[in-house]
Amino acid sequence: MGKPTLPPVVVVVVLLLLVVVLPATTCGADAGGGGEAEEFQIPRDGRVLELDDGNFDAAVRAAGLLFVDFYAPWCGHCKRLAPQLDEAAPVLAGLSTPIVVAKVNADKYKKLGSKYGVDGFPTLMLFDHGTPTEYTGSRKADLLVENLKKLVAPDVSVLESDSAIKSFVEDAGMGFPLFLGFGVDESLIVEYGAKYKNRAWFSVAKDFSEDMMVFYDFDKVPALVSVNPKYREQSIFYGPFDDGAFLEDFIRNSLLPLVVPMNRETVKMLNDDGRKVVLMILQDDESDENSPRLIKVLRSAASANRDLVFGYVGVNQWEEFTETFDVKSSELPTMIVWDKKEEYEIVEGSERLEEGDYGSQISRFLEGYRAGRTIKKKVGDRSPTLLGVNAVYILVFLVAVLVLLMYFSGQGEEDQRPRQRAHED
Repeated sequence: MGKPTLPPVVVVVVLLLLVVVLPATTCGADAGGGGEAEEFQIPRDGRVLELDDGNFDAAVRAAGLLFVDFYAPWCGHCKRLAPQLDEAAPVLAGLSTPIVVAKVNADKYKKLGSKYGVDGFPTLMLFDHGTPTEYTGSRKADLLVENLKKLVAPDVSVLESDSAIKSFVEDAGMGFPLFLGFGVDESLIVEYGAKYKNRAWFSVAKDFSEDMMVFYDFDKVPALVSVNPKYREQSIFYGPFDDGAFLEDFIRNSLLPLVVPMNRETVKMLNDDGRKVVLMILQDDESDENSPRLIKVLRSAASANRDLVFGYVGVNQWEEFTETFDVKSSELPTMIVWDKKEEYEIVEGSERLEEGDYGSQISRFLEGYRAGRTIKKKVGDRSPTLLGVNAVYILVFLVAVLVLLMYFSGQGEEDQRPRQRAHED
């Protein structure tokens, strides 16, 4: 006898029942007993959350702002970052608009990392109501907090009173320049608030007292006041506001201090500035007794030459940077004009600043530069001959070639791990 078969009508009924019943009784990865996704509970203590592929999406939904560190346990940069996140997390959780900090072992949960384009460790991302943006700023706890506060703030804040102005300035802190528009129509600066969001705070004060006018030293409206709290500098723009070129020039120039102390952070800021840099190179910009006087004179020159950026750097503070220019220690202090790329210029007859009237010497340097009495050089070029001093460099070069040959010969045996993301704070 053959096996009994079900009538076609019965088969159809069974299939229909399966289609209707199964979705109501099957639990998903985040489902509870009732078949609905459990709500992710954000802890109130501000600790760094450990997420995985089972709760990540729920955490993104639960936290309006979620800052995520995609890391690998073997990554040295990740290990150094961890205590910075632990320090920043409670501060970020306590903001008026809280930011939750979390981490994901993307080496273990590879699909989750791949979903968000993680190709190196650590990768940091800010999820703003589900929309991810990669974060590439400083990883030091205090600067991380400042940068994230800036990223989640409105492009332009509208302030309705003196107390609101004071609160805005206090909350902004010292990390970024501020632009306060007194009697300025918001529509005139909203474009720049969005364009320079990562570099400055923007606001318009709709209502304010004469006390504010005295405090910020302006005597008519509309007025846009630029304040750089880190360098204790302030400037005022009275218009024309209907000419975007003048307004943007003022904003762009005010993003940097009059005289920029050169370091890794400020050099990054110069990338978006189209001006060349008049750079004063000192032996020591901190302990040298002449340095404060030189920098003060340089500041005066900067205020009269806003088409150029003025900066200074000490060899003792950043030798790696200063050695890319062909400047001997016996010629310090000296000045050059740097294009921020591969070229710089020295002015003939102004190779060194002599003790005495620094103001006149800097003026002659600028006159010579504008008159074209310059010699162009390549960054990294050095004047010593092939023998002598450069013998050391030849030896270093040969050793480097040998190391590279050894590296490439063993490349096939290397464990192919995702790269670590180096980062200079």
